[in-house]
Amino acid sequence: MTRVLIPSGALGLDYDKAALALGVSMKPDLIAIDGGSTDSGPSYLGRGVSKYSRASTKIEWKGLIEAARKAACPLVIGTAGTCGTDSAVDWLLDITRECLSELGYNARIAVLKSQQDPKVVATAFQDGRVTALPAAPEIDAATIEACTNIVALAGAEQIAAALKTGADIVIAGRTTDTATIAALPIERGDAPGGAWHGAKIGECGALCATHPQSGVLMVEFDDTGFLVTPLAERAKASPHTVLAHMLYENSDPFILHEPGGHLDVTGARYDAVDDKRVRVEGSVWQPSKTYTVKLEGARIAGYQTLLMATLRDRHYVTHSKAWIADITARHAAKLQDRLGLTPDVYHCDLRLVGVDSTLGPIETGDTQPNEVGVLCVITADTQELANEIGKLMNPYLLHHPLTVDEEQPTFSFPFSPAEIDRGPTYEFCLHHVLQLDDPMEAFRLEVVDA
Repeated sequence: MTRVLIPSGALGLDYDKAALALGVSMKPDLIAIDGGSTDSGPSYLGRGVSKYSRASTKIEWKGLIEAARKAACPLVIGTAGTCGTDSAVDWLLDITRECLSELGYNARIAVLKSQQDPKVVATAFQDGRVTALPAAPEIDAATIEACTNIVALAGAEQIAAALKTGADIVIAGRTTDTATIAALPIERGDAPGGAWHGAKIGECGALCATHPQSGVLMVEFDDTGFLVTPLAERAKASPHTVLAHMLYENSDPFILHEPGGHLDVTGARYDAVDDKRVRVEGSVWQPSKTYTVKLEGARIAGYQTLLMATLRDRHYVTHSKAWIADITARHAAKLQDRLGLTPDVYHCDLRLVGVDSTLGPIETGDTQPNEVGVLCVITADTQELANEIGKLMNPYLLHHPLTVDEEQPTFSFPFSPAEIDRGPTYEFCLHHVLQLDDPMEAFRLEVVDA
């Protein structure tokens, strides 16, 4: 049997300290936590930085280092620094060294890096070893080489290799959300279907239970399945909450693809052990004939300038959609007249915050607010051009009347200058898998004593 303690869905979201202490007292074989994902968009991968505060990350990570020392077990994190690039791994390694120094601990650290050289990936693409997943964008070698960062998602094999070094702490670059949890149970001979399924259920901590914000979860693996136990005082798991997590971030509620194969839970049985714990059996792991890892890549899609104005006059609030439609048309005409720009070389999006900024034209609500925020998002090939387009938008957002006969209005800019240069904006451009002859082929493993 293998016990894996999961403190939270991600480092940076905090965890219930009393529940974590309870988990430590249960003598886990491993403490595993995720460091991030693609949930917050491509910018973090594109820039190679974490979305979470360094100060907050350090406090939580320091607590987990202490917990692992008390439990006398390894501590593993995957997708370090939100995106799992080499720079993000190094960022967390630096934090780890600080924590160890302040705690007076020594530790062996296994550093697993997942970042890929775009030129190497482009060559693999030309050799037919990069394959598109469903709904992947069309790419070519130039698209791949334009990526600022590319990572491969490590699986259980790479995490197992890191653990075999005898490391006290494993800091891994981009991994699948499940790999850090599944690796040790598989290595120790627990049922592979149960290992992958339990890892999927436990990937986000107590999200598979009531009181999901508590975070802390214990998953116990054995040769026929796994047991899920949320550890916070008010948290409970039921067959419904556990089964439902197979739907989380997964297009198929029965199949989960991972490096080296896929999990099939069609025949899984979910049984309540009591009012807090759930036992699962019947999950099956199907190995694949070829070993592939998913690639994620991001590139600069342009540079952005933002403007914002607020409307409070009832006349303009009521007719805000007509107002921005007129501004959009006039602004486009002026850009062509003054700068010779056609709409295919820039993007200008006016959104009504408080009306339909989330859903746009498919919004069905018709409630009129007291005031409306108008957000203008301009994207162009350079920051200078985006800012110039924004300056031509400025007078419209400040004074544009609905009709030519009415008095000239004045609206409100919350900032001065009104144009806010946002810098580069990024887009995901890879949704592909890379075929490997050896699971470690695309990864680098280094052991550091600190």
